[in-house]
Amino acid sequence: MTLLVPLYVHPAEDPGAWHRLITGAAATYGVVLNPADGPGERPDAAFAAAAAALRTAGARLLGYVDTRYGARCQVEMVHEMCRYQEWYAVDGCFLDRMAPTRGELPGARRLIRSLRRLGAGPVVLNPGVHPVAGYVRLADLTVTFEGHWSTYVSSFTRPDWTARHAPERFCHLVYGVPEALVPLAVRTARERGAAVSGPVTGELPNPWKQPTPALTGKER
Repeated sequence: MTLLVPLYVHPAEDPGAWHRLITGAAATYGVVLNPADGPGERPDAAFAAAAAALRTAGARLLGYVDTRYGARCQVEMVHEMCRYQEWYAVDGCFLDRMAPTRGELPGARRLIRSLRRLGAGPVVLNPGVHPVAGYVRLADLTVTFEGHWSTYVSSFTRPDWTARHAPERFCHLVYGVPEALVPLAVRTARERGAAVSGPVTGELPNPWKQPTPALTGKER
């Protein structure tokens, strides 16, 4: 079992959270770096230090890029990836708020092709729901659920086509998980065909201020 870890808190604000993440880096599929809803306008020394420590610990780094459901200029998003690579030596990208529908698929294909030409890999897509199947073929990993634990346990469903893809191609990001149930959340993701998950105890508006308790290793 591997873990996708978005950690959306500044290293200077909560160095303990980053230390826990660095210590558990070997358990991660990747760590999402998000200094300023993107790379920001200039390098951040604290993020650069955290990124270097994570790389040393064996983590793959993913630069956060908000696609705004296909509404953003692709050139701008490619430039953001270039800044991530230059400033934080990221490996790949985490494309957040991906449109899940067929009409936006050609644009997604062009964007991902451009990012891969830069050497970005893995490419992780986060529509937060099951998209049309073409998106999964474009990505290394697709987040097909992002939402609250209560929704995850009560109304999650998945289309039949997902069974034609390896579980390693899917991820579920679940927030609001009671800490005692984090092991269950990891197992549930696996049972539902997602070999990668990221259960956290946090709540909206920012559930990703702490790394998943699953980093301790007890849940894997």
